Amino acid sequence: MTKDSAAEAPVTLAAASPARGALITESRIAAAEILTSLRGGTLLDAAFERVTTALDPRDRRWVQELVYGLLRSRGWIDAILAPRITGGHARLDADLGDLLRLGAYQLLSMGSVPAYAAIAQTVELAKRRHGIGASKLVNAVLRRIDRERDLPSGASPAGTADALDRAHDAVERLAVRTSQPGWLLERWIAAWGREATERLTAHNNGEAPIIVRPFGITTAELREMLAERDVLTVPAPLFDEGLQLPPGVALTQLGAFQRGQLFVQDSGSGLVVQYASITPGSVAADLCAAPGGKTLALLQAGARVIASDRSANRLQRLNANLERMHATHVDVREMDATAPTLEPVDAVLIDVPCTGTGTFRRHPDARWRLRVSDIALLPVLQRDILAAASSCVKPGGLLIYSTCSLEHEENDAVVREFLAEDDSFVLEPPAAGVVPDVVLDKGFLRVLPQEHGVDGAFAARMRRIR
Repeated sequence: MTKDSAAEAPVTLAAASPARGALITESRIAAAEILTSLRGGTLLDAAFERVTTALDPRDRRWVQELVYGLLRSRGWIDAILAPRITGGHARLDADLGDLLRLGAYQLLSMGSVPAYAAIAQTVELAKRRHGIGASKLVNAVLRRIDRERDLPSGASPAGTADALDRAHDAVERLAVRTSQPGWLLERWIAAWGREATERLTAHNNGEAPIIVRPFGITTAELREMLAERDVLTVPAPLFDEGLQLPPGVALTQLGAFQRGQLFVQDSGSGLVVQYASITPGSVAADLCAAPGGKTLALLQAGARVIASDRSANRLQRLNANLERMHATHVDVREMDATAPTLEPVDAVLIDVPCTGTGTFRRHPDARWRLRVSDIALLPVLQRDILAAASSCVKPGGLLIYSTCSLEHEENDAVVREFLAEDDSFVLEPPAAGVVPDVVLDKGFLRVLPQEHGVDGAFAARMRRIR
């Protein structure tokens, strides 16, 4: 039995066509619905959780392999599809285009899926969602890809030679090969050079490991607890409190997860709170708190926390996470970080909205949402939040600004402009040894995926001197 047949139970696509009983696997229906949600503006993690809740763990893993893998390869897949569709891929209905991407990815990148299953199932999905004409188009395109992928013209690698030949320059070829926007590649090459950019793109296209950290217990206790259940962990890169789980572990089935003794946090994000080095017993406000990872890290570090966010939906996620962790001593407030109504506290952490270019490995949908204009517009919001948050810091207190972006405009430029305009704050990195020296850069925390192998992060720790 193939993985394709073992991992998926066929179901009737009743929602699409109650009068017809053609069998389409539940997992492929879920994959198509996740892509529909993404087009509607839902973020990938939220869409995946909503759509796959009812699936068994094997089905969830299969859908994750398909959807996350497709998004990491979408540019390359589009380059394969374009010459095989009259008028190009862009002329298609967006949903039909996504179905073709799903089929092509299964053909070219999921060796466990038989070609006949990838083609037949995608054709049936297209028929149910778009009619017989669309299904004929899908059938023709996917069968052509299947026939041609072993020809000499498609031998490099997995059928990309012709697409690369059509690229106009080296950056466009890199964009096709790595499925990352060319305008971002140009920025990164200008900032770090070609070799470092190639390493960054390779990192972005890898599968993100699950890093967990303890809550209410020590790292050693959590490691031993997981080992007793035959879950053998390794230390997370650069982050002493983190443990990397082995591939394939069903996180939500772990007793430590269910008891609220661990939470997920990549090294880059964990290093931000470590770099903040807030004194135990301090009152700390996390003004952009949802979904709650940094709030939990602050609690674990001994702070008393006020956690806020302006979105009621995001606060629901925050409260759900706090409830699972049995973290009851948190003051949760609905509050806009650009106009906080907060008495001065010992420390304020603002993990501001950003482009997220440091987390493309973990959030492969982000690269396709991003626009050139975002890098000009987001710093305006970031500066507003930073200025507003500064008024909530007691004299002698700390203000920590952080992003998961790699872009200068969102990081150094925002902080340096703030410090130039407000001389009541100074940059004050933590004491030696609080974080590894390799992630410190002129007093800033700077975690680069291509150098450090973890999610990107930036932070500035500032002291209010009067």
